[in-house]
Amino acid sequence: MSTSAHPSADVIPAAPTVTDRLVEANARYASDFTDPGMDARPVLRVAVVACMDARLDLHAALGLELGDCHTIRNAGGVVTDDVIRSLTISQRALGTRSVMLVHHTNCGLESLTEDFRHELEDEVGQRPAWAVEAFRDVDQDVRQSMQRVRTSPFLLHSDDVRGFVFDVTTGLLREIDPA
Repeated sequence: MSTSAHPSADVIPAAPTVTDRLVEANARYASDFTDPGMDARPVLRVAVVACMDARLDLHAALGLELGDCHTIRNAGGVVTDDVIRSLTISQRALGTRSVMLVHHTNCGLESLTEDFRHELEDEVGQRPAWAVEAFRDVDQDVRQSMQRVRTSPFLLHSDDVRGFVFDVTTGLLREIDPA
């Protein structure tokens, strides 16, 4: 019996994965990359908290360039403890002063409930430590997120916190009144 580190001639190589494609794209990007000479402090001194939805191209939608803002994304754009952590670091260590919250129409969290956590617990035998943060009213969810940012004792700057709903069919932002 022979054990060889070389694959036999009849082995078909695996098709490239999506991650392989992304790594190849990075190699092309890096071949023309030049250090822009920026530091980690956002030029516009703003942090944008948004949903992770693939339909939101935040930089294009908001006219942002590399280095303009900190972008914090998660499912629903929910202001969780980890978002507060990131905003606190953004403000206290890196100089941001404004917070922009961007939720959107037709969000996947509108179709979930906390039952999702129970289903996961049944499947894997352990309940997630995190809440799903599902919602039915996107405007109210934005208001709740604004309130969480404004009342956090860890944030230095809570006077310029604004919330918006991005319409995934028109690309327009609609500002939400915090009241």
